[in-house]
Amino acid sequence: MNLTNAFHGSNGSLDELDFSILMLLQQDGRMSFTVMAEKLGVSISNIRTRVGKLIDDKTIQIVGRVNPEKVGFHAYAHIKISIRPANLIEHVAAKLMEFPEVSFLASTSGDFDLEVDVMCRDNSHLVQVVNERIAPIEGVYQTKTDMYFKVLKLAQPDLSGLR
Repeated sequence: MNLTNAFHGSNGSLDELDFSILMLLQQDGRMSFTVMAEKLGVSISNIRTRVGKLIDDKTIQIVGRVNPEKVGFHAYAHIKISIRPANLIEHVAAKLMEFPEVSFLASTSGDFDLEVDVMCRDNSHLVQVVNERIAPIEGVYQTKTDMYFKVLKLAQPDLSGLR
């Protein structure tokens, strides 16, 4: 690898070392700076500085990812939401962001304006979220809910293709 010690430029772009650090953290988010420095052939202080800047600029967030089933979430769903009038999309999105059950939220093109993934304790909880909490939000015109029977893969993007 041809790694530079200079941190990414003022335009915020990531360099090869940044991507290498990110890939190592994807493999093991608890990997020590010492191990990363050894693997990448750079100083520990360089790794510490880079990781700090990646956290500060919100490129990464170090969190523990739990297995939802192991902690009591057994009903997963993908909900498409149509909003009328369209000027209420941001209002509905802001309300949905407050829901602890929401794990993913995006504005979309096509027949629906928002798509949201939720994790619920069980089917009764899911019905309550959709019918008693999402449907009454001002602007929600229509919802379409698809259940996930089993999550087969949950992964972060593969960064190796970007370098």
